[in-house]
Amino acid sequence: MQKGNLKSYLNLHLIVFIWGFTAILGALISIQADALVWYRMLFAAIFLFAFILFKKESFQIPTKEFFKLIFVGLLIALHWIFFFEAIHVSNVSITLAVFSLGAFLASILEPIFYGRKVLWYEVFFGLIIIAALAMILQVEINYFEGIMYALASIIIGVLFTLMNGKLIEKHEPSVITFYEFLAGVFFISIYFLFTNKFNVDFFILTTKDWIYLLVLSSICTAYAFTASVKVMRILSPYTVMLTTSLEPVYGIVLAYFIIGGKEKMSFEFYIGAILIVITVILNGVVKHYLTNKE
Repeated sequence: MQKGNLKSYLNLHLIVFIWGFTAILGALISIQADALVWYRMLFAAIFLFAFILFKKESFQIPTKEFFKLIFVGLLIALHWIFFFEAIHVSNVSITLAVFSLGAFLASILEPIFYGRKVLWYEVFFGLIIIAALAMILQVEINYFEGIMYALASIIIGVLFTLMNGKLIEKHEPSVITFYEFLAGVFFISIYFLFTNKFNVDFFILTTKDWIYLLVLSSICTAYAFTASVKVMRILSPYTVMLTTSLEPVYGIVLAYFIIGGKEKMSFEFYIGAILIVITVILNGVVKHYLTNKE
């Protein structure tokens, strides 16, 4: 492996590790999920604004594209609210296990967005993932509410990822993400105004929460995003996809050692989670093999 590729590959592993750590921070922050996402998107937008100024990039976006960004921003906000709510009502392990469904959902929705045919092996692997998730549901039924929140989150996450895939082709990722985060803050703020959630107590947080929020919005959001875009322009999509599949593994292992307690799951849960991750990786291997063969 060339030196440049090796550096990018190591950076990608660091980014995936950071993404896995995001769920840990969500569990450690004591405020409600919607408030957490409001702070995260606000601070991340500020960091991105500074980054765009530093890079001397243009903030100009065509009006038609701008309205698309507003809608995607709403989806991102809902995605993260459901994500952190899933962690709060269940735990990190359950949430990340369900998030492993992302690759399968993308394989189903991607043909609709990009007009390609459905691939038989993606459906086959998807059925295995559903069976593994059913195994988890059967033994961890107490976390049913968390599983539903996580499922809603990953479905919305796949939708805005596919939409962003088209937007990134025309615009700088940091610029469109900046506007999407601002849109998310706007929509959540409107909701808070109608529910009278903006009060003195809303802005009074513990020192730990402030620190965790700053780490979440800077390193785990603004930095991880811009760094991932740079890496994805060097490494092959196959390498990126395969490495990203390790995110649930990193997150579940970190949760076990950092949080402990309710993160210690049944033996059947870990069998199901491992089966999901292996299936996602096998899907990438088969896709890579068949693509090269063609």
